[in-house]
Amino acid sequence: MLIAWTTVGTAAEADRLATEIVAGGLAACVQIDGPIVSHFRWEGRCERAEEFRLCIKLTASQLEPLQKYVLTAHPYDTPEWVVVRAAHVGEKYLSWANGTVHSPPL
Repeated sequence: MLIAWTTVGTAAEADRLATEIVAGGLAACVQIDGPIVSHFRWEGRCERAEEFRLCIKLTASQLEPLQKYVLTAHPYDTPEWVVVRAAHVGEKYLSWANGTVHSPPL
C-alpha cells in the first residue's frame, strides 16, 4: 500500500478532490485534515497559509493514474505531491483496499 499527500487552500477544494478520487476508483480512501498551518518559501518570500491536507491510501497499481489526475486537477501551480510506501498494513485493511480500488475512466 502507498500513502500520498497533497494540500489545497480550501475545504471545498479538498472535498472536491477527495470525492473525485474515490468516485473515480483511483484510491481506496482519502482523509482530509485541517485547517493546518503551512510555512514555506514561495517566489523568494516566507509565506504562511492555512491549508487542508489530503491523505490518500492507494495500491501501487493506482499510482500513475492517481498522480496524473491530481497534478492535472489540482488548483495549485506547484502542488505538494509526496508518496511513501507503508512499511506494514493490517491484512484486513489491505484486503479491503485492494477490493475497492479499480481504474475506470474519469
